[in-house]
Amino acid sequence: MYRARLERDFKGWIDKGLLPESAARAMLAEYDGRESTFRAGRVLLVLAALLLSASILLLVAANWEALPRLARVVGIIALVWGLHFAAAWLARAGRSGLAASALVIGSASFGGGIALIGQMYHLSGDAADAALLWFAGAALSAVAFRSATMTAAAGGLAWFYFGTVLTESNFNLASDWRLWSVPALAILVVLLVRFTDAGRARHLAYLLVLAWLSWLYVDSPSLAFAGGLAASGLAAFLAAAMPGSPLRPLAMEAGSAPAFYSFALALLGFAALQYEAVGLTTEIVTGACTLLVALLGIAVAGAQNGAVRYLGYVAFAGELLYLAFETLGSMLGTSGFFLISGLVVAGIAWLVIRIEGHMARARRTEASQ
Repeated sequence: MYRARLERDFKGWIDKGLLPESAARAMLAEYDGRESTFRAGRVLLVLAALLLSASILLLVAANWEALPRLARVVGIIALVWGLHFAAAWLARAGRSGLAASALVIGSASFGGGIALIGQMYHLSGDAADAALLWFAGAALSAVAFRSATMTAAAGGLAWFYFGTVLTESNFNLASDWRLWSVPALAILVVLLVRFTDAGRARHLAYLLVLAWLSWLYVDSPSLAFAGGLAASGLAAFLAAAMPGSPLRPLAMEAGSAPAFYSFALALLGFAALQYEAVGLTTEIVTGACTLLVALLGIAVAGAQNGAVRYLGYVAFAGELLYLAFETLGSMLGTSGFFLISGLVVAGIAWLVIRIEGHMARARRTEASQ
C-alpha cells in the first residue's frame, strides 16, 4: 500500500516538474531493495517452512516410541542445530529467503523438541513454561542472525505464551508472576524490532500490551483502573503526537504506531469508564468526554496519521450511537442531542481549521525565509 502511494506521488511530482524521473526511479529502486520490503516469494517460502515444520514434527511424533531414547535426544538436537547452521550458510551465500525459512523450521523443531523431551523424561512444568522457553529460543535466533522473520516469530510466541498463561487453571491471576511477565516480553519484542529492523512486528508487541491491559481490567474491573487507563493513554498520545512535545520526534521515528496505540489505549480507558458509569448524568458526561477525546485525536494527529483519524471517526460514531440508544430514550431527546452535537462539532471544526490555517501560514513563512 505504501509503495503504491509512493509511486503515485512520484508520478504526480514528475508531471508537475518537481522531481526528475531518474531520481524517482532511483528512490523506488532503493525502497524495493530494502530488507523489510514485502516480497510474495519470501512470504511463500516462510509458509512452506511452516508446513515442512509441521510435517517433520508429525513424522517424528508418529515414530517416537520406535526410536531409542538416546537417538531421540540426539536427533532433536542435531535437527535444531543443523537447521541453524544451514541458515548461517544460506545467509552467507546471500540466500536470505531460504535462510529465514531454515530458521523458522529450526525454531519449530526446537518447540516440538521441548514438548517431546519433556514428555519423555516427565519433566515438571506446564505449557506456559514451555512457551516461555520457546520464546527465548526464538529471541536468541533473532539476535544471532539479526533476522526480522525470527523477530516476528518471537512476537507470535509472546502471544502464545500469553494465551497459555490465561488458559492455565488453579492459580490466582493477580499473584501469578507469569501474567506480569507479559509486558516484559512485549518490551523484548520491541527491542528485537529495533535491532533487526522488523518494523511490522512491532504491532504484535503493542497489541499484546493492549490485550494484557484489557484482560487485567476484565479480571478486576474498577473505576480507578479505568481512569488510570484513560489518563495514561491520553498523556502518552499527547506526548507522542502533540506539536511541541519533546517526545514527538522520538515517537515519529517509530512511525505512526506510538500515536495510534496510545490513542487506542485512551479510548479503551474511556470505554471502561463508560462501563463503570452509574446514572444517566454520569453516562452523558463520560460519553461527552469520549467524544471530545475522539475529536482531539483527529485534530492533533489526524492529518499525519490515517490510523488515528479513522479510529477517531469510529469512536466518535460509536459513542454517538451508544448515547442515542442507551441513555436518551426518546426521538425528541435524540434529535436535540444530535443538534447540540452538530453545533459543537461545527464549532470545533471551525477552530481546528483556523489553527491549521495559521500553522500552514507559519510553515510557508519559515520556508520562504
